[in-house]
Amino acid sequence: MTSIRRWLLGWLIFGMAATSLVAAFAIFHTARREATELFDYELRTVALSLPSGLRGAGSSERHDPDLGDLADDRIVIEIWDSSGTLVYHSAQAPVFGRLPPGFNTVPHGDYHWRTFGVAQKDRYVQVAQPVSVREDLALHLALHTLWPLGVLLPVTIALVLLVVARGLAPIGGLSRALATRSIDSLEPLRLDGNVPVEIRPLVEALNDLLQRLHTASQAQRTFIADAAHELRSPLAALKLQLQAASRDGSLKGEGQTLERVEQRVNRIIHLVQQLLALAREDAQPVTSTVPVSLRRIGEQAVSDYSVLAELREIDLGLECEHARAPNDTYTVLAEPHSISVLLGNLINNAIRHTPPGGRVDVVLRRAGECVGFEVVDSGSGIPEAERERVFDRFYRGDGSKGEGSGLGLAIVARIAERHQLELSLRNNVGAPGLRVSVTGLRARDAPAPAAATN
Repeated sequence: MTSIRRWLLGWLIFGMAATSLVAAFAIFHTARREATELFDYELRTVALSLPSGLRGAGSSERHDPDLGDLADDRIVIEIWDSSGTLVYHSAQAPVFGRLPPGFNTVPHGDYHWRTFGVAQKDRYVQVAQPVSVREDLALHLALHTLWPLGVLLPVTIALVLLVVARGLAPIGGLSRALATRSIDSLEPLRLDGNVPVEIRPLVEALNDLLQRLHTASQAQRTFIADAAHELRSPLAALKLQLQAASRDGSLKGEGQTLERVEQRVNRIIHLVQQLLALAREDAQPVTSTVPVSLRRIGEQAVSDYSVLAELREIDLGLECEHARAPNDTYTVLAEPHSISVLLGNLINNAIRHTPPGGRVDVVLRRAGECVGFEVVDSGSGIPEAERERVFDRFYRGDGSKGEGSGLGLAIVARIAERHQLELSLRNNVGAPGLRVSVTGLRARDAPAPAAATN
């Protein structure tokens, strides 16, 4: 995967390093050449500044000239008089023959020497210096000219790293803003003064895409809601007409056939109601919570489904555990209608999948500052391989015997997601049946959690 950050840093650092090496090479050779010229100038200055009465070649008494720091550089001085006789020679130094005037580089022994000769009025002066000494000094001076570049390069690299990181920070911020959004958040991204001009087209394109997705999602939700609403009324009328015709004898047919037709109509009505409930939940991405009595919702749900439970010969009941008082209302912060739909779907699903003579219990439970509930049945349970798929829309297990649309648990999962609740399914241990747990409802008297920051 191509990375803009790595690409920028790689080429910038490589370019600076290559440029610095070329610059260092040029600076080094320029400084070395200038140092060599400086040593030639000093060699010429020594030759021209020697006193005229300097003598001492072959004599025990000699007075060497004061050359200052140049004595450490092994300067060799030779002087010939007008007759060509060597009248002065540096002590403990090799003897050179007389060379042509000017600068010369000659080998002598194991070294090369740089010489300068000049003819004066009554003498010839020749000064020599080892080339190795000159090169060592020139190298030392040249290296001294490179230390600012050696300091500048890492500082520049650090500055490039900082500038690139700061320059790409808006992209990282945009990525984090998109990554932390919920699946239902299709609001456009805000454009402020911190968004660079180069990123604005990307943000505007993303906002346009989000707007189109919002429009398409809203159209889908509207279609499902409208279709469910339009189908509910004629289906209810059809059921009433079917019942009326069956009672007055105007509809002829076997009783079993009429019963099957009525079951089909009931199933279609249930499907439409589930579609309408799902459309309503999808259309409400933001949950507004209010104090609500979970016990009252549970009692109402048990009352609403008691008739269905009696028809199927199922014992339906409500239990309260860890109550703070006999009349504990289990007040929580939630959306009343959604919690009612969630609990109703769980009870309905449990009744439909529990055989006659079975049992369905709704258990309210406190756990510290949180409140939850369980719906426990004595049905066939759900195989472990299907527990993740039962929340998919229109999915019904292979062994499912109940009458359903495959939307009940999908609606439950959607409501739990909106309320940020934890939903878990597990089969009963040592007994048949399923246990569906919903936890995470905050008690009304619990302290408010810290506000989340994006």
